[in-house]
Amino acid sequence: MLSAIAKRLFGSANDRYIKSLRRDVEAINALEPELETLDDEALRARTFQFRERLENGETLDDIRVEAFATVREAAKRTLGQRHFDVQMIGGIVLHKGMIAEMKTGEGKTLVATLAVYLNALSGKGVHVVTVNDYLARRDSEWMGQIYRFLGLTVGCVVPGVPDAERREQYACDVTYATNNELGFDYLRDNMKYRLEDMVQREFNYAIVDEVDSILIDESRTPLIISGPAEDSSDMYMAVDKIMPKISEEHYEKDEKARSVTLTDEGTEYVEELLQAEGLIEEGSLYDIQNVGILHHVTQALRAHVLFNRDTDYIVKDDKVVIIDEFTGRMMEGRRYSEGLHQALEAKEGVTIQNENQTLASITFQNFFRLYPKLAGMTGTAVTEASEFGEIYGLEVVEIPTNEPVQRIDYDDEVYRSADEKYTAIIDQIDTCQQRGQPVLVGTVSIEKSEHLSEMLKKRKIDHQVLNARYHEQEAYIIAQAGAPGAVTIATNMAGRGTDIQLGGNADMRIQQEAMTLEDETARQAKIEELYKDIEEKRARAMEGGGLFVLGTERHESRRIDNQLRGRSGRQGDPGGSKFFLSLEDDLMRIFGSERMDGMLKRLGLQEGEAIKHTWVNRALEKAQEKVEARNYEIRKNLLRFDDVMNDQRKVIFEQRKDMMRADDVHDTILGMRDDVTANLVARCIPPKAYAEQWDIDTLHEECLRLFGLDLPVHDWAREEGIADEEILERIRQAIEQKMQEKEAAFGAELMRTAEKQILLSTMDKQWKEHLLALDHLRQSVGLRAYAQRNPLNEYKAEAFNHFETMLANVREEVTLLLCHVNIRVQEPESLMPKRGPQQMQESREDPAFAEDRGAGRQAAPAGSATAANTASGRSGAAAAAELDPNDPSTWTKTGRNASCPCGSGKKYKHCHGKLN
Repeated sequence: MLSAIAKRLFGSANDRYIKSLRRDVEAINALEPELETLDDEALRARTFQFRERLENGETLDDIRVEAFATVREAAKRTLGQRHFDVQMIGGIVLHKGMIAEMKTGEGKTLVATLAVYLNALSGKGVHVVTVNDYLARRDSEWMGQIYRFLGLTVGCVVPGVPDAERREQYACDVTYATNNELGFDYLRDNMKYRLEDMVQREFNYAIVDEVDSILIDESRTPLIISGPAEDSSDMYMAVDKIMPKISEEHYEKDEKARSVTLTDEGTEYVEELLQAEGLIEEGSLYDIQNVGILHHVTQALRAHVLFNRDTDYIVKDDKVVIIDEFTGRMMEGRRYSEGLHQALEAKEGVTIQNENQTLASITFQNFFRLYPKLAGMTGTAVTEASEFGEIYGLEVVEIPTNEPVQRIDYDDEVYRSADEKYTAIIDQIDTCQQRGQPVLVGTVSIEKSEHLSEMLKKRKIDHQVLNARYHEQEAYIIAQAGAPGAVTIATNMAGRGTDIQLGGNADMRIQQEAMTLEDETARQAKIEELYKDIEEKRARAMEGGGLFVLGTERHESRRIDNQLRGRSGRQGDPGGSKFFLSLEDDLMRIFGSERMDGMLKRLGLQEGEAIKHTWVNRALEKAQEKVEARNYEIRKNLLRFDDVMNDQRKVIFEQRKDMMRADDVHDTILGMRDDVTANLVARCIPPKAYAEQWDIDTLHEECLRLFGLDLPVHDWAREEGIADEEILERIRQAIEQKMQEKEAAFGAELMRTAEKQILLSTMDKQWKEHLLALDHLRQSVGLRAYAQRNPLNEYKAEAFNHFETMLANVREEVTLLLCHVNIRVQEPESLMPKRGPQQMQESREDPAFAEDRGAGRQAAPAGSATAANTASGRSGAAAAAELDPNDPSTWTKTGRNASCPCGSGKKYKHCHGKLN
C-alpha cells in the first residue's frame, strides 16, 4: 500500500533513472545547431579528434555527449533519420552496460549506433549480435552507412565465410554477427595450432539484439562442435521397427518435464520384441551387455512419443531439420545429441547420419560472460529481469515510447474445444478483413498454421503464411503485413527484426518493384507512385483500426505473447490484440483443463460460447509463470554444472594460447619431464622405504615404456648405500643424454617445432578424454542424491580430481612421445596439423534430452612428428663426439637440466650454464 502511494508520488526507480538521463539528452540537443553547420569532412574529422582525446587519457564518458551528437548528425545525413530523445536515452543505457527494453517499432537498430560508435572509438572492436544472418547482413549495410561516413570500418560474419575473410571482418571497428557464429568461431579458434590462424581478437564490448531470445531462450542449448563417431544406423532402423507395436500402456509420459519411461510391463514387452528380432539374446534390457540396446530403445521412444513432425521438426531434402521452439525457424545444421537425431531420422525414413562425438562446447551463458562489457536490447525483458541480474549482472531499464501506446489489449476468449476456437478465429479474421483492418495471426507450430491456412482457403480469405517452410520470404511477408485487409499467419514472432508498418513497408516495395527498372525516369516515377500508394493504404489501415494481433493460443512464455502483441501499435499507431484459447490447448491441458471443463459445464456454457474475464487472464499468466520458473531452473542447473567445466576450460584455453604465443616450449617440456621422472621414482621407491620394499621391476619397465631406455636399475639398486635421489639423478642424466642425441640428429629448430606440436595435440587429446569422463560423470552423479549427497558438490570434487589426473596424463604422454619420436622433414607449412572443416559439425542440443552434456575436443593428428617405439637413429657415441669437455663452444645444445659437459657432476644450469 505504502509502496504504491510512494510510486505514484515519486515515480518508480526506473522512472527516476530515466529522468536522471534527460540532462545528458539536453546537452546532446544543445550541440545540434553547431554540428549542423559543419561540412561532411569536418564532421568525419571528429572521429580522429575523439580518438586522440582517448589516447591522451580521457574516458569514453568524457566524450559521450559529443559522440552521441555526432552520430545523430551523421544519421540525418546518411539515412535521413534523426534519433528521438528517447532513443538517446536508450543509447546511454546500452553504453552503461545495461539492457534497454524498447517497444517494437521504437527503432532499436538505430539506437545501437550511438553506443556502438562511442565504444568503437577505443579501437578494440565492438560486436553487434543479431538473431539471424539476414539481420546481420541488413544491419551491417544499413547502419554501416553511419559508421563508414564517420571513418569507422564495418564487418559482417555469416556462415560459409573462409577464415582469412573472417579475420578481416573481426578486425573491423564494428562487426555484425549472429550469436551462433560468434560462439562457434570462439570454439574453433581454441582448436587452432597457431595464433595467426585464429580469427577473433580479444573481446571488448557486445550489444545483443533480442537479448531475451539469445541470453534466456537459447541459453538452454549449448553450442557444440562435433566429429563423426562409429556408424550404428542399422541398429536405429532395427529398433525403430518395433516402436509402432508399443502402445500407451507400455510407457509413462510427463509432458511438463518432456520425459518418457517404459513401465515394468512395457519393459518386458520390449524385451520380447527385441528377442524376436534377434537384437538381444537373453537377460533383461537393463543387463550390462544390453546397455547399448537400451540407449537405442530410449531414444527411439522419445522420438516417437515426445516429438511431432511439423511442430518440433520438419523433413526437408532427405533430412530432419529442427524447428526452433521460440522463433519457428529452421535450425539448419543443428542436431540433437545422444543419438536422438538419428532416432528421428529412422522414424521418418530418411538417411541416417553418423552419430557425432563432441569436440568442443560452450553455453551461451559462459560465452557472453567472456565480454568485459555487455549490453542488450529487446522489446520484452522486464519479466526476466531477475535472471538477467543473477546470471549476467545486467540491469533492465524500460525506455519510454516516443509516442503513447494506442493499442487495446482485449481479454482472452476461452472455448471448450479447438473446433469452436478456430471457428471464432476465422470469424474474427473475416470481420477485420471486411473493414480493411490488417491482421497478424500468431500460431505456435507449423502444423497449426497450415491447418488454419486450410480453413481460410475454404472461406476464400486471402492470406500469407510465414513459417519455417517459407523462411526465405520472411522479411518481405512481414514488411507487407500492415497493408489494409492483409492477413498474415506467423509461426512465432520472436526476433523477426522487421517492422510491420501500416500501409506496407515503402523501402521493401521500392527494392522489389522499382530498383529492378533500368530506366532512371521510369524508376523515379515508380518510386513516387509507390509512396503515394502506401500513403493511401496507410490511411485505410488506420481507418480499419490499425494492425489487429490475433493469438491462436498462449505460449509457454509470457515474453513470446508480449512480443506478438508488440507488433501492433508501433509509434502511436492504433491497434488491438486478442488471444483465442481452448481447453484442448497444450498449456491449458497440462495445467488442469479437466477441472475447468467441469466448471464450465456446470455454469451452462453452450457450444460456440466463450468465457471472457480478467481472472482467466491472470490464471493463465500464473500457469505461464510456472513454466518459466521450470525453464529458469533448467538454465540455472545447466550453468551450475557448466561453471565447473568452464573454470577448467578457461585454464586450458589460456594455456594453449600461452604456448602458441611462445617461441618455443622447451622449458615447459623440461619441467614436465622432471615431474614425470620424479613421480615415477617416488612411486617405485617410496620415501623412507627399505631397499627390499623398492619396486625395481616396475621402475625398469616404466623407464623402457616412457623413455625408451633400458637402464641397469637392478644393478643400481644393489649398490651399497644408494638412495632414491641418486637413482633419480641417473635416470634424468640418461634421459637428457638421449634427448641431446635427438636434437643433434634432427636439429634444434625441428625439435622445438615437434615439442610445441606434440604438447598442443596431446593437450587436445587429453582434454577431449577428460570432458568425455566429465560427461559420463554428469549423467551418473544425479543418482547420488538418493544417498543424501549433493550431486553438484560431488561433481565439483570429482571433476577437480579428473582435472588433476588429466594434467598428469598430459605430462606423461608428452614425455613418452618426445622420447620415442622420429621426425621426418616436410615442407614448413605442413609442420602444424590442420583440421579439415568437413570433419566437424556444428550443432545445438536440447538439455531436456541431452542431460547437460559436457564438451571435449578431438586431438589432431600428429602431423610431422610421429611416435614410434624406437630410439633415435643417431648413436650415443656420435652425439658424444660432438661435445668436447674442454671446448665450451660445443656445449650450445646442452639442456639446462643435463649434466655439465665439463665433468663437474653438477647440472649444466648450476654450473657453466648458470645465469649471472
